[in-house]
Amino acid sequence: MNKAKHNVPIPENLLITSTMVFFLIHSMQVGVGLLGFERYIAMAAGYDAWISILIAGLVIHLLLWMIYRILELSGGDLVSIHEFVFGKYIGSLMNMVFSLYFLLLSLTVLRTFIEVIQVWVFPQLNVWWYALAFLVMVYYFVEGGLRVITGMCLISVLLGLPLLLFKFFPIQLGQVDNLYPLIDHSLMDLLASAKTTTLSFLGFELLLMFYPFLKNQQESKKWAHFGAFYTTMIYLASALVAFVYYSEEQLQFVTWGTISMWKIVDFPFLQRFEYAGIALWAYVVLPNICIGLWAASRIPKRMFKKIKQRYVIWLYSLILLVASALLETRSMIDQLNTITSQIGFYVLLYIPFLFVMMLFMKKVMKRDEN
Repeated sequence: MNKAKHNVPIPENLLITSTMVFFLIHSMQVGVGLLGFERYIAMAAGYDAWISILIAGLVIHLLLWMIYRILELSGGDLVSIHEFVFGKYIGSLMNMVFSLYFLLLSLTVLRTFIEVIQVWVFPQLNVWWYALAFLVMVYYFVEGGLRVITGMCLISVLLGLPLLLFKFFPIQLGQVDNLYPLIDHSLMDLLASAKTTTLSFLGFELLLMFYPFLKNQQESKKWAHFGAFYTTMIYLASALVAFVYYSEEQLQFVTWGTISMWKIVDFPFLQRFEYAGIALWAYVVLPNICIGLWAASRIPKRMFKKIKQRYVIWLYSLILLVASALLETRSMIDQLNTITSQIGFYVLLYIPFLFVMMLFMKKVMKRDEN
C-alpha cells in the first residue's frame, strides 16, 4: 500500500523512546477530571459505576488497537491520514476540526483548574492574570518541542503518585458496606455511566499526532496499553475510595470528591493539606495543556509548509487566554466540560469509522494494483 502524502521524516534528535508513550498517554488522561469525576459517574449507575470504569477501560484498549492499525496502514500522522482517506480539501477541513478539538481539550483543562483554585484557594483570583502566567509557562514547554513535553509528563506522573497514595486516609474512615449490593443496576445504566467517563479518559487519541516521533513504533504498543491500563486502575481505585467514604446521598452534593477527601489528611506540620495537593496538581494538569496545544498547533504546521509552528502557538495561546477570561461563571464552565465530553465522545466514535475507511482504501488500492 502506498504511504499517505506529505509524510516528513522526523530528525533523530527529535525522536522519543517507546517507553515514554506510557507517560504521554497516562499524563493526558489524568488531570482535572480525576479531582471530581466520582459524582458524575454515580448519577447513572450509583455505586455500580466502578464497573462502568472497567467497561470504559476495555473500550479504550480496543480504540488504541484501532489507532495503531490506522497509523500502520497510513505510515504517517492524522494529517496525512485525512488527506489520504478524504482527499485534499475534505481532509484539510477534517484536520482543522481536529486542531480546534485539541485546542478545546487544552481550554477545558486550563479553565477547570483555574476554577479549582478559585473555589478552594483564592476566591478573588483574577482569571486573566493567572491564565496569562500559566500560559507563559505552557508556551515555554511547547516551544521546546515534544521531547521537553515528554519530560514534563514523566515529572508529573512522579509528583502525582504520592498524592494518590493519600487516599489511604479516607479508606480508614470508610464503610465497605456502601458498595453492596453489587450490580444493582441495568446494563444500560452501566453503559450510560461509562459514557460519562468520556471526559476523564480523553487524550489517548493524541497518539495520532505524536506517533511519527516514536523511535520504535512497534514496541510502543505495549507501553501505550500499559498507560491506558494504569489510568483505568487509578480511576477505579479513586472511585472505590469515594464510594466507601461517601454515602450515595452525600456524593450527589460533592463536586470535587478527591479534594474534599484531601481535607481529612492531617499532619502536625500541615493543617490544610488540600492547598498543597492543589499546588502539586498544577504540575499534573500542565502536561494536559501542553500536549493539547502542541498537537493543535502542529496540524496547521503540517498542512501549510510555510507557517512556523511558533506562530500558531502564539495565536492559539491568545485564544486560550481570551476564552478563559470570558468563561466567568460555574454554569459556563460546567457547560464547557459537558460540550467537550460530548464532542470527545463523537471523536471516539470517529476512530472506528476511520479504521473501516483505512481498511476499505487498502482493499481498493490492492484491487487497482492487480
